[in-house]
Amino acid sequence: MIICGILGWLLDNSEIKMSEETMPATEAADRNNYELAFHILPTVAEGEVSGVFESIKALITTNGGELKDEEAPERFELAYEVVKHIDTKNRKFNSAYFGWVRFVSEAVAIEAINEGMDENTNLLRHMVLKLTKVEEAEPFRFHEALESQKVVTVDAEAPKVAKEEEDNEEEEEVEEEESEEAEEEKA
Repeated sequence: MIICGILGWLLDNSEIKMSEETMPATEAADRNNYELAFHILPTVAEGEVSGVFESIKALITTNGGELKDEEAPERFELAYEVVKHIDTKNRKFNSAYFGWVRFVSEAVAIEAINEGMDENTNLLRHMVLKLTKVEEAEPFRFHEALESQKVVTVDAEAPKVAKEEEDNEEEEEVEEEESEEAEEEKA
């Protein structure tokens, strides 16, 4: 009973203490930096891609987001085939228009932005990321990196060829050692 009395007294006092303290304004803390990365379907005409991009930016601003930076979508080959269910059929895509938008928004608006993106039939897929301080300071410009060869596309077959050459060299070394041992035995 003594323990319950002390525990009750601590809880009662902590509630009083919390209600007496004034909490700082959380307006700035509720707003975070985000990046919305997306693939627009390759079936969208090239002239219409900018309109889809504008509708994505409008979705962010209508939900209270403030645009900070962007990389306009450009077509490129995907690293692997992506399947999307469209009009009762599974369609396979090997390319898409990739772009991103950075924005500041309240965390509660992200759900509405995701729902709006899900409803956009011109999108293959999308992803919203909360940015770290380092990511905020140093945005990665995908299309510029491709052009300057900072990102190198590697042929998936190349490592197999190198591995086969390595295996052949090892086999040749073993054969040479065996032939040398056989000559030593004869002598």
